Amino acid sequence: MDVYLIDGTYELFRHYYALPSATDADGQEIAAVRGVVASVGGLLKSGVTHIGIATDHVIESFRNQMWPGYKTGAGIAPDLLAQFGLLEQTMVALGIATWPMVEFEADDALASAAEIAARDPRVTRVVICTPDKDLAQCVRGTLVVQMDRRQRITRDEAGVTEKFGVPPALIADYLALVGDAADGYPGVPKWGPKTTASVLKRYGHLESIPPEMLGDWRDRAFLFRELARLRTDIPLFASVDDLEWRAVTPDFATFAARFDAAKTGKRTKPR
Repeated sequence: MDVYLIDGTYELFRHYYALPSATDADGQEIAAVRGVVASVGGLLKSGVTHIGIATDHVIESFRNQMWPGYKTGAGIAPDLLAQFGLLEQTMVALGIATWPMVEFEADDALASAAEIAARDPRVTRVVICTPDKDLAQCVRGTLVVQMDRRQRITRDEAGVTEKFGVPPALIADYLALVGDAADGYPGVPKWGPKTTASVLKRYGHLESIPPEMLGDWRDRAFLFRELARLRTDIPLFASVDDLEWRAVTPDFATFAARFDAAKTGKRTKPR
């Protein structure tokens, strides 16, 4: 069986910026959630049988205690932020295994879910649906792959190595050096993708890089690697059988009616 793991936070952002505004009877913006529902529904119609979705119920996580510049909810449009709870409620009503994350991030949930699913001998492929760079560290051979659904690109371990110049096992080290603007840490000055890939291919992990090459930034690089490393030990479910989609719940009819009755219009930019 194939197991599909969806990055609900990414999907919500993607649909928010791709779709026109849609408001329900109370004037609440719901277009992004409606778009994610249609997207997940498309997966189910295509024959996907085992599926889970993770969201950042709270944008901040334990990593904010480690690095003050780590990403927060600041700057996110209020009508987008307000749709996170609705997305979670709708996915549950749709019958999808849903993991709203508070202490950890959605990426940690996806990494943990991939780890659990990959252990099951019945699973032939785990598909992590997100283009986020940090999830590339979870790719394993052809068993665990990463899919960018928007660009329709799927990368196995060879594909990750081709894209970044390093294998999945070195992605956290790679991001520690080049930085990840989306997550709010800058990396080490003057360490671009090509230099980083070349050095890591020669030395391996940060520990083996000669200290003088990192200079005063060595300790900071180790901190950034801890930020980049995803947790794989969150007990989200006991068996992949828990991810099998069977049917929508009776509650879904209410959400479907709400989406169908929504009025489409032009999104008003917040002042």
